[in-house]
Amino acid sequence: MVIDRDGNITIIIQEKASVKTLVNNIQQGYDKFKTYHLIVNLTSIEKIQLEDIIEFLRLSNKHRGDKKSFVIVTDMVDLDEMPDEIVVVPTTQEAYDIIAMEDIERDLGF
Repeated sequence: MVIDRDGNITIIIQEKASVKTLVNNIQQGYDKFKTYHLIVNLTSIEKIQLEDIIEFLRLSNKHRGDKKSFVIVTDMVDLDEMPDEIVVVPTTQEAYDIIAMEDIERDLGF
């Protein structure tokens, strides 16, 4: 797991461990991430299943409940199959765009 910061955004890049291990690692170190918007980059993983994305659901709901964005980046899934409760995009640039849009929505009170 590689962690990078860009302003108020933390980018977590998955390298070798399984998705379950990554979710556990994020949960264990959550205090370091909770005040930042999160981008979880899974583009290095060649096979991603719907079940893998759902592993992030509880973490995503908690983070979004605290008025912070949580976006997963992968181009290895069918975006139409993803649950509405979790944001999955194919590129990092789209993740930044989602965070910017959600910031505007929060500023407007949505």
